[in-house]
Amino acid sequence: MVMRALVSAHVVAILAQPVFAGVYLSGDFDGLSWHAIGADVVTSIGYLQLIAAVVVWVRARRAWPFLATLAVVTAETVQYFAGLDGALWLHFPLGVLTIAGLVLLFVAVWQQPTSRQEATGA
Repeated sequence: MVMRALVSAHVVAILAQPVFAGVYLSGDFDGLSWHAIGADVVTSIGYLQLIAAVVVWVRARRAWPFLATLAVVTAETVQYFAGLDGALWLHFPLGVLTIAGLVLLFVAVWQQPTSRQEATGA
């Protein structure tokens, strides 16, 4: 249940990021601070989700949530630093791929059981 809550919050937070970037690119310079704060929120939720995925792995013996979350969090971390460095050639396409990956993870987490109780229907 915690894993699903975190992946849901994570996907909402990451979907706000292109909106904030668009606000900035349309001339409202406050959008850049919103985008920076959003990056901190997305990254923080990602690391919390990674911890929850470790718990799912240990308790339910399901490694896929951890491996998928690790891939997303790694991409987000690279994305974060690319944005800080102004490497927009990497920041933009990696942002698109990261959002797509997290949306796929969201769907998988909500479709497949993440605990033994869910798997047995108890």
